[in-house]
Amino acid sequence: MRLYRSMMLAGAALLALAGDAAIAADMDKLDLSERQAAAIKIEKVGERQFAVETRAVGSVDFNEDMSVPVFPHYAGRIIEAYARLGDDVKKGQPLYTIDSPDLVQAEGTLIETAATRDLTTQALARAKIVFDAQGMAQKDYEQAVADQQNAEGAFKAARNVVLVFGKTPAEADRIVASRKIDPVLVVPSPIGGRVTARNAQPGLFVQPGTAPAPYNIADLSTVWLIANVPESDSPALRVGQSVKVSVMAYPGRLFEGKLDRLGTGVDATVHTLTCRAEIEDPKHELRPGMIANFRIETAPPQRSAAVPVNAIVREGDGTMTAWVTADSRHFTRRIVKTGLQQEGYRQIVDGLKPGETVVTDGAILLSNIANGGTQASN
Repeated sequence: MRLYRSMMLAGAALLALAGDAAIAADMDKLDLSERQAAAIKIEKVGERQFAVETRAVGSVDFNEDMSVPVFPHYAGRIIEAYARLGDDVKKGQPLYTIDSPDLVQAEGTLIETAATRDLTTQALARAKIVFDAQGMAQKDYEQAVADQQNAEGAFKAARNVVLVFGKTPAEADRIVASRKIDPVLVVPSPIGGRVTARNAQPGLFVQPGTAPAPYNIADLSTVWLIANVPESDSPALRVGQSVKVSVMAYPGRLFEGKLDRLGTGVDATVHTLTCRAEIEDPKHELRPGMIANFRIETAPPQRSAAVPVNAIVREGDGTMTAWVTADSRHFTRRIVKTGLQQEGYRQIVDGLKPGETVVTDGAILLSNIANGGTQASN
């Protein structure tokens, strides 16, 4: 809007003074009076880096490599669900508890084997006393040793099963000491992250691998950015290329990453190739579902002459021109070849050199004056 306003003001001034302009016979030269020259803006041709890139529109998504459905290891009914949707949880933090018949059976076996171990240990101690007093045969003593070792092995196996269920060693020792079964199985979060889905409700019967999972936890320190690139641009894409992404929620900001995955085929319906970038997002600013604008760098940047976009005029025949001056009074229209346009600047491939002076605000109006009123455009 500011550029448009400045062009209109300059245009008004030039139109008011157009009668004072001296136009050469070839219509490519203008001599402006001092009043006319004051109504335009001139700048030096500079040099800029122009990124060679492909643009596409996509969206933010969870990093599915770091998104985990949290099922129980064994079937049971949910007793209590702790975490709520959107909560941040730490690795190992309890998410929910279940009443598991399998756990009850495992703990019963642990208590039984613990009792057998204690009995065989006591029997072995008595047998050793008798054997040392030569009151027991060698084979009977060896049988007592074997019985105690078998009982010890069965106890350790039963204890390990209880630990696999999720009980801690201290909890297993308490079960043995108290001879009381604890049927509550705690299901912890396997990773640190955020609760992105919750289906857990008290009384719900859950089983390993049966969807939907009671909870889904996602590590949001990184997110995926999924874009669909036109088929015509796909040959330039390579894994590892730099990606800059902008989203509407944060105008003026760019999130940077690299392409880490390209689709194996082109969508036959819309003729696009799906590509993916992984972006670090430690502050959790990017939310899944956001629309994202991709800029994928497909080649090293090009450094070339550059002018503001309003310095270039598209003439009626389609040629691109610029008005060049050496003294701010005499102006020559020159045909130029342009390339990329980025951040308000046009790349000049041919026709201008860095250090030359060109008209910016007012260039289109000089062309209209020289053309005798024929419309030109930027």
